[in-house]
Amino acid sequence: MNMENNKIPQHVAIIMDGNGRWARSRGLPRIAGHRAGVDSAREAVESAGELGIKIITLYTFSTENWKRPKSEVTALFGLLDNYIDKESDKLAKKRIRFMVTGDIEGIPEPLKSKLKKTIADTVKNDFLTVNLALNYGSRTEIARAAKLIAADVKASKLNVDEIDEGIFSRYLYTKDLPDPDLLIRTSGEYRISNFMLWQISYAEIYITDTMWPDFRKRDLADAITWFGNRQRRFGG
Repeated sequence: MNMENNKIPQHVAIIMDGNGRWARSRGLPRIAGHRAGVDSAREAVESAGELGIKIITLYTFSTENWKRPKSEVTALFGLLDNYIDKESDKLAKKRIRFMVTGDIEGIPEPLKSKLKKTIADTVKNDFLTVNLALNYGSRTEIARAAKLIAADVKASKLNVDEIDEGIFSRYLYTKDLPDPDLLIRTSGEYRISNFMLWQISYAEIYITDTMWPDFRKRDLADAITWFGNRQRRFGG
């Protein structure tokens, strides 16, 4: 892909959708789709670095996903645990920073401890940031931010007249990240699914019919090419 650096989105967020349908179309259990999806996530991370993206956020597990059968939830966390075990050393070698957006305290042990250790071990890496939206829901995030702001106002740490969009953003999970420039949703669905409602207010939204387990570097490159042809006006 030949494209000027200013046409490459700094932050790409992906709603990884279609694992279950991918598995069902092949007569496989849902966990097979999730397992194949891990391979796609691994390739997306590698491809992001190669394409010049600086931050990639993957919608890994939503607050609504707790409603799924317990066996599926357990299997999902097992896949993530295995991913961390296999990839943590590679993250360090490739100067990849690992982050989690969401309520990490709600993640079961020992996975929670592994996540925190990987976050701490990679905090100084600067080549690429891999951010997992994990136990994440945007409405919960916004409500949490409002509560934190209210508490600081009550404690006289913040003047209510000072509150603006910039102040509010500092109370979100993503306070240390720029907003996504590009949002990708796979499997042809046209929903935001409670994902980064505040942060994607001016993101370009790219929908692909490709199921997540089939998503590869060429698909990410297609999305980047599409993004490069957009005129971003930010309401102007």
